[in-house]
Amino acid sequence: MKDGPPVEHIIKGVNSSDPILCLLATQAARKLLSQEKNPPLKLMIEAGLIPKLVEFLKATSFPNLQFEAAWALTNIASGTSEQTEAVVKGGAIQPLIELLSSPHLTVCEQAVWALGNIAGDGPEFRDSIISSNAIPRLLNLISTNIPITFLRNITWTLSNLCRNKNPYPSEQAVMQILPALSQLLQHYDNEILSDTCWALSYLTEGHNDRIQYVVAMGVLPRLVELMTSSELVILTPSLRTVGNIVTGTEQQTQMAIDAGMLKVLGQLLRHPRSSIQKEAAWAMSNVAAGPKHHIQQLIVCNLLPPLIDLLQNGEFKIQKEAVWTVANFATGASHSQLVTLFYSGVLGPLLNLLTAPDMKIIVIILDIISYFLQEADKLNEKEKLCILMEEVGGIEKIESLLLHQNCQISQSALSIIEKHFGEEEDGINPSNPGLRV
Repeated sequence: MKDGPPVEHIIKGVNSSDPILCLLATQAARKLLSQEKNPPLKLMIEAGLIPKLVEFLKATSFPNLQFEAAWALTNIASGTSEQTEAVVKGGAIQPLIELLSSPHLTVCEQAVWALGNIAGDGPEFRDSIISSNAIPRLLNLISTNIPITFLRNITWTLSNLCRNKNPYPSEQAVMQILPALSQLLQHYDNEILSDTCWALSYLTEGHNDRIQYVVAMGVLPRLVELMTSSELVILTPSLRTVGNIVTGTEQQTQMAIDAGMLKVLGQLLRHPRSSIQKEAAWAMSNVAAGPKHHIQQLIVCNLLPPLIDLLQNGEFKIQKEAVWTVANFATGASHSQLVTLFYSGVLGPLLNLLTAPDMKIIVIILDIISYFLQEADKLNEKEKLCILMEEVGGIEKIESLLLHQNCQISQSALSIIEKHFGEEEDGINPSNPGLRV
């Protein structure tokens, strides 16, 4: 296989006054920069190629040259942050945005791709693109009859304009983009749906007012529908978005429940992929952190059995999410809801996790057990709960933590034994809780 022309030839060509030589040299540069293995991005930047490529973006009489230059810049901007920065410092953003109005679709699409790479680098470049009025031009392109590949590129670039925080994109930018995302969410194409859902997931991270912008668009029923997709590329970001929404206000969570998210969550807690189980458990823990009527919905939708199954059999990262869900559920539950939880089969799997290699989780579980016993006492259910704990070897499991190297764990275990399994209650000697008398 022949090597491409050396960099000196390319630099000489792009500096030529002959547009044909400029085109051939730019094309040669683009081909080098498109190599799958080790494209010479750094070399091209150091050779001073970027200013010439930016200049060629403005050559409206030579659309082929504009296209090749935009493609070469797209590839440089796909490199490290430093390499993307070289493209921005070379003044590429404004001419690329101008190309969004090019009558030549290929040129226009390449500009969209380049801008997507730049926007994806971080909030600073994203905001430079937004402040240069790129969004209205991108949205105008959606309304024309464009090929599906082009629409995919636009959707991906819009999702990168929604991405990154510190700061988040401005409210004005979000309000400009949201109607288009709402429209794209109805599309049939998997890639477009995936990128649209990721965009909405970025927009629902963090503050409740940002979540409100999204739920006010009426997209929740469609997001819940997409949570039933067999395509992981759609299921993952739609579940993440709805999970983000239920971190919001009580009303925002209620809207997600009304859209049917809990009915779908039951299936997702049983999904064959552990990454989906984990996201579903996390979403459930956020609902469980809500008011009693939300907790009741978890019971009504029969979500305790799959949760307990994950607590028992899931990978450890999922078991941790399940423990948090139980903790949130317990602390917000009414008396009757707590009783339901006591007898749901949660105790065995929870106590089994006291041998977990994670101190924080052990502390949380001990807190849950302590809370269970304290509340059961108020409900005259303590004797039954103690019997249940005996049946699953719970007392021995707690006793085995009395000599734990972590002080907080050994103290919590001692406190539970002394308070709830003292000598007068259960034949255990509190001064030596490992000894039955």
